Amino acid sequence: MTRRAADSPIPDKPEDPFPLVTDYCDIVGGFGRGSAELGIPTANIPVNQLPKAINDLELGVYFGFAKLRPVDHGEEVFTRKNGAKVLMNYGRNLDRQNGDLDPMPVVLSVGKNPFYGNDFKTVELHIIHEFKDSFYGAQVKFSILGHIRPELNYTTKEALIEDINIDILTALEALEMDSFKVYRSQLAD
Repeated sequence: MTRRAADSPIPDKPEDPFPLVTDYCDIVGGFGRGSAELGIPTANIPVNQLPKAINDLELGVYFGFAKLRPVDHGEEVFTRKNGAKVLMNYGRNLDRQNGDLDPMPVVLSVGKNPFYGNDFKTVELHIIHEFKDSFYGAQVKFSILGHIRPELNYTTKEALIEDINIDILTALEALEMDSFKVYRSQLAD
């Protein structure tokens, strides 16, 4: 595994304040950068729907598990600040056969995304799974089991993408350890 100077050591099991677990939160439309610009789609969560313990975390990248839930709602179109239209399907196309409704590994950012010059905190989840369709408007419940690294700024998009891919591999490696894998069941309904 590639280790970077800024990486936190991954302990043998979750350490205080982890594990942290949310209730189901809404997935809202973000800026569209994850999929369109970086090729790494993210689910954006309203910070005000999260427990205080998550809002109090150090800005950075974390890992855990996530579970999606469709919402019984008709489709709508959401317009991003850049004018792009996004279909809010509320997860109606999530496929149980594809594992879309199972607890899945997640790497998430709690931060301000300095590469993009944001001055406000966002929480963005990259669920490590191959989905057949988008799920804007669905809900997600997630756990945070550990810290990967602090939030960093980047001089190039390519460097940012490279680090996100290392974050994904780090998360997957940690979540394969039995002492983390057992927390997948926290998200069972």
